[in-house]
Amino acid sequence: MAEPKIKRRGILLVLSSPSGAGKTTISRALVAGDRNLRMSVSVTTRPRRPREIDGRHYHFVTHDQFDLMVGRGDLLEHATVFGNSYGTPRKPVMEALENGKDIISDVDWQGTQQLTAQVREDLVSVFVLPPSMAALKRRLQSRAQDPREVVQARMAKSSDEMSHWAEYDYVIVNQDLAASIRQVRAVLTAERKRRVRQMGLADFVNRLRGEA
Repeated sequence: MAEPKIKRRGILLVLSSPSGAGKTTISRALVAGDRNLRMSVSVTTRPRRPREIDGRHYHFVTHDQFDLMVGRGDLLEHATVFGNSYGTPRKPVMEALENGKDIISDVDWQGTQQLTAQVREDLVSVFVLPPSMAALKRRLQSRAQDPREVVQARMAKSSDEMSHWAEYDYVIVNQDLAASIRQVRAVLTAERKRRVRQMGLADFVNRLRGEA
């Protein structure tokens, strides 16, 4: 028998980690296996990498365009990292949440702080830690997307990023990718059942009582 459909408000699931710890890989795996979960597409001023598609991986904009969006309040959060700006568009996220769709976003701790101030009741935050600094460095080097000096800068910044772990609802250590995906999926499953998010629950219970 199919589970009764009860109207629910969506969740904004945020994953943060130092660069290379696995937040993006985990996010994409979750989206691939869940029809009610979609990835938030951020805007950024950084150059497009090979095989990235504008509008799918990011919305690539100029610095002037980004500043205009900030000034109009079009972004739920925004930050500048390694000289490039990133932000989460407000309209598509809020529309999805109101329609009971879940959004996943892989932003840093600065973005998470801003999202907490803006949409705390809709937010579920997860911090992903690497199993060791040596493993983190290997993962960054294996990506072969950034020059050596950028890898070094990311490693230097990782300690400061990890110091914000206590600001998150959940923390996992990404020792095994498959296990980490299962753990975050379990968080999402539980959070979907929170009473306060099931907006149609009162009507459903009243109908049940009327059948008694």
